[in-house]
Amino acid sequence: MVRTITIYAGLLGLVAVGLNWLQYRNLVRTFPGEAFAAVIALGGLIAGVWLARALTPRAAPVGSFQRNEQAIRSLGLSPREMEILETLAVGDSNKEIARRLRISPNTVKTHVARVCEKLGVQRRGQAVEKARFLSLIP
Repeated sequence: MVRTITIYAGLLGLVAVGLNWLQYRNLVRTFPGEAFAAVIALGGLIAGVWLARALTPRAAPVGSFQRNEQAIRSLGLSPREMEILETLAVGDSNKEIARRLRISPNTVKTHVARVCEKLGVQRRGQAVEKARFLSLIP
């Protein structure tokens, strides 16, 4: 029974493919310019997707980040300053950082200023960018 169903299904599939092929040939003869444009557009779409995937950098696996301890020592960053830098990377405000680390907002400002000074930058966003470039934070 299964064999018979499989044979009939295969034959029905072949007939459907044949009919679609004949319909496609008729369509190409009726609208040759549009069919050519559609093939070119499909080729461009496929090439664009392939190129985008090839040129887009892949995200590093979650467990593969290794902190650059040597850079931390050479910059003279304290463990508290590293905590501040990590919370800056999340995008927290000074008040949020103060609440999270249980310190005053003025202390946070001091730490942020010292981190910026040690990294040689002017703004918080620049500090985060440079810290990521130096592999200080993920």
